[in-house]
Amino acid sequence: MSRRVSVFPSPQELGPALAQLVAQRAAGSGGRFSLGLSGGSLVALLARDLPSALPGGGGGGDEPWLVAFCDERLVPPEHPESTSGAYEAQLLPRLPGPKPRVLSVTPGLSPHDAAADYAAKLREAFRGASMPVFDLLILGVGPDGHTCSLFPDHPLLKEEEKIVAAITDSPKPPPERITLTLPVLNAARTVVFVATGGGKAAVLKRILEGSEQNPLPAARVQPHTGQLLWFLDEAAAAELSIPLEKHSVL
Repeated sequence: MSRRVSVFPSPQELGPALAQLVAQRAAGSGGRFSLGLSGGSLVALLARDLPSALPGGGGGGDEPWLVAFCDERLVPPEHPESTSGAYEAQLLPRLPGPKPRVLSVTPGLSPHDAAADYAAKLREAFRGASMPVFDLLILGVGPDGHTCSLFPDHPLLKEEEKIVAAITDSPKPPPERITLTLPVLNAARTVVFVATGGGKAAVLKRILEGSEQNPLPAARVQPHTGQLLWFLDEAAAAELSIPLEKHSVL
């Protein structure tokens, strides 16, 4: 695994760089491009900058992208907390054709049934592979060090068999969710974490510079053979003392 930490003056400069990363990985995928998306502030960031970074003919190829979600809150698609609903409203209709194949959680299922159903969709999409291997996963990180719906000290951090797991006791509402597990995150070809704001500075120091016996969830994401990237703004990187790639205004 190789790790690179890039720092931008603000989210306004980070967004176009993230969009360029997606475009480059899509263009270099050599076929179908598989992209895993996280929610929260990433939705607006990608909706603002990604469509204009892509060429007009299919985002870098003639084959539709495969778009999946790294975790999902079990709420109706029209609910403001729905990750898939937010992307369907803000980003996906603006991507150049052909229209991506989108894997969404089936509404109305119990958490465990939703996880099993979503895992079956992933198995079908990555048919023939023992583990789904995404070309690019875009992850966020919470002030507590969680990523996807993998929270500190939660039993799901030890999950090694399932590719999608249910969580019914999320410490961050809503409590019922599904999430990709660490084996899937660590199988990806490229993982990029995006974190902005001073509220993330302390936890980023723990994740990127710490050597804790019980690492935070985001620190456990270390792709076995892939690349690990961190895209931060200056406020989020304020407490770091490791080597950083600093980027000026684009």
